[in-house]
Amino acid sequence: MQSELELPAKVHKVKKSQPTRNHRRLKKTAWLTLSIISAVGIWWVLSVIPSTAQSFPDPLAVAEAVGTMLSRGVLISDIGASLFSVLWGFLFGFVLALPVAILMAWYQPLENIIGPWIQFIRSIPPLAYVPLVVVSAGIGAKAQIIVICIATFLVMTVTIYQGVVNIDPTLIKAARVLGAKDRDIFVHVIVPAATPYIITAVRLGATTALTTLIAAESTGAEAGLGMRIQSLSQTFDVAPMMLYIIIIGIIGITLDKLIRMFERKVTKWQDK
Repeated sequence: MQSELELPAKVHKVKKSQPTRNHRRLKKTAWLTLSIISAVGIWWVLSVIPSTAQSFPDPLAVAEAVGTMLSRGVLISDIGASLFSVLWGFLFGFVLALPVAILMAWYQPLENIIGPWIQFIRSIPPLAYVPLVVVSAGIGAKAQIIVICIATFLVMTVTIYQGVVNIDPTLIKAARVLGAKDRDIFVHVIVPAATPYIITAVRLGATTALTTLIAAESTGAEAGLGMRIQSLSQTFDVAPMMLYIIIIGIIGITLDKLIRMFERKVTKWQDK
């Protein structure tokens, strides 16, 4: 009898949660809309103030630049070339960073050898070593991918390393007491515990790949968002330049959203 009385209450809670979730989504959408409108308003104000008008073309001029760059036949190719370099550079950087970071955290002598050099190279802006990359790899996509790979590798290695180092040693000791070998500890303890840090490293790596884009495409690229921004800056063609900057920002937000969606799926077990 008691379970029959409790059932409607549970059903009521389930029904009540759905409107609450929808209300939160609507509220979040409303704030996002307000944020976009405010940003466009500030942008328009800057475009009419004499002291900032030259640097901030009005939104309509930037919108018209879409048609201009499409008519020149460069917009799509620039986006495609940049995405190619960013994705491959990021992928190679991650594939290298994951084992290096874990090995550094696992073996102290290796951290003593590699760690200082990673910190040393991290302090050097990518523009500084671009000429060296061009000399060894030549101009084009290969050099761009190498530059982005180096930048993303350094950021992701440090982040993943911190995640592995911060794992509770009790978990590792308990696994060893139960007879787990290094491989089992790595698969069943280290990777799950460090997953949030690995996802954070992926997010930081994606951002770094985009912020390194202009430096990477200064290697003599024939197409790309960064290359086009540099080209347009020489002719002071501000409206298309602003368009390309906005496109880079949109790509960054899109990548971050995709990574967040992946993070929610991978770390569902943490909510249980």
